[in-house]
Amino acid sequence: MKSKLFYFCLLFIGCSAFAQTTVYFKYDEAGNQRYRGDDVTAQTMQSQSLRQAATSEPTDEEKFWSMIQVYPVPVKDELTIGWSDEADEMIDHVTLYQHNTVANVFTKKNLPNLNRKVQVNMNGMYMGVYILSFQLKDGRKMSRNIIKL
Repeated sequence: MKSKLFYFCLLFIGCSAFAQTTVYFKYDEAGNQRYRGDDVTAQTMQSQSLRQAATSEPTDEEKFWSMIQVYPVPVKDELTIGWSDEADEMIDHVTLYQHNTVANVFTKKNLPNLNRKVQVNMNGMYMGVYILSFQLKDGRKMSRNIIKL
């Protein structure tokens, strides 16, 4: 009798361990899985990430690009590059080159108290991806892709 009771308890405990639970998945904007588990934990994680996003300050790169104007992108004939006075103090030179070559299409040494707007004629250039690169005075490079139609 004891052995039957033991097996019954073992069977009951084993079956209860396999009870169904609901599993939730959370994904980021790129489609990467960021969470797998119960919903309560997912909700607390989401509220924490929203708080962090609201209180986080922009990076140096985001601050720099907020002071730069590049238009029209994608470009067909003429690309206009402009920057603010604050960015002017940081920029050493500006370079535009084609993605698959090392030859520069355009280079401008930034001299103080000059025009902070540059227009590059891209009419005779090939379609494709170009890289706009800002060399800063502290040695950093800030780059963006520009598409030529």
